[in-house]
Amino acid sequence: MRSVVTGVGGYLPDQVVTNDDLAKIVDTSDAWIVERTGIRQRHRAADDQPVSDLAVAAARRALEAAGRTPADVDLIVVATTTGDLTFPATATIVQRKLGCPVGIAFDVQAVCSGFVYALSVADGFVARNRAKCALVIGAETMTRLMDWTDRGTCVLFGDGAGAVVVEPQAGEGTTADRGLLGFALRADGTKQDLLYVDGGVSTSGQIGHLRMQGNQVFRHAVVNISEAINAAAADAGIDVAEVDWFIPHQANLRILEGVARRCGIDDAKVITTVADHANTSAASIPLALNTAVADGRIKPGQLLLLEAMGGGLTWGACVLRL
Repeated sequence: MRSVVTGVGGYLPDQVVTNDDLAKIVDTSDAWIVERTGIRQRHRAADDQPVSDLAVAAARRALEAAGRTPADVDLIVVATTTGDLTFPATATIVQRKLGCPVGIAFDVQAVCSGFVYALSVADGFVARNRAKCALVIGAETMTRLMDWTDRGTCVLFGDGAGAVVVEPQAGEGTTADRGLLGFALRADGTKQDLLYVDGGVSTSGQIGHLRMQGNQVFRHAVVNISEAINAAAADAGIDVAEVDWFIPHQANLRILEGVARRCGIDDAKVITTVADHANTSAASIPLALNTAVADGRIKPGQLLLLEAMGGGLTWGACVLRL
């Protein structure tokens, strides 16, 4: 039994913040940001727009694409770092707002790696007949964690949500099957100081701001993600060269290019949305997937490779056939 992605959806808030807009509030410029990150703009949620609203909008579009309704959903997994409340889980709020029946709903917190982790968790339910229609959502309002005086971090992030519907489908047990074929998930808590938010319920009692040692994160990203990519491909029983599309976490164009080179992936196979969306953390992979499905590049039956790295440090990769 395979867990098959049957629908994809995405949502970006209306407000667009350009690099020139940021240059008015922090010492930076469009040229400086583009040269170092490849980012040209990002979206920002309205003040009265919690992350659950973004998640619901993306989920509705994914359900429509799958030919399903909220009444069909029996599992919701939301990958987010920026939940509406300390508790309950944002997934339960999404369940209520969508009008889904009583089922399973919870959040996964692995920061930028959250969507890959969440897909693996959902696979554990769907492929084992514990869920018939799962929503896996990556949703973030990362701009609310920014220190707007720190030009090294505040220019990097944006808000948004992406979602997929995952349903069971019988396969043959080969790499030709549709669905989630292989994973590699990793974490190294000794690298926490490289990327974290300096606040927490049981420590400072405050939300805090994002802190990052950019050069160190870059170095670990290229090496560690490359290892996870090869491990996920081995788990799926495929060669990286067989992949039709590479959909990386949209953190920084230089990291995307570095990982692709190290893994021998042709630039023409890389889906990039970082210029328009910036880093939307757990939302970045499903948003990029949605963009490429919507514009016709990604087609049913193609082999996809996903990867991400986030605070923790956490990282991971997934191979799936759409």
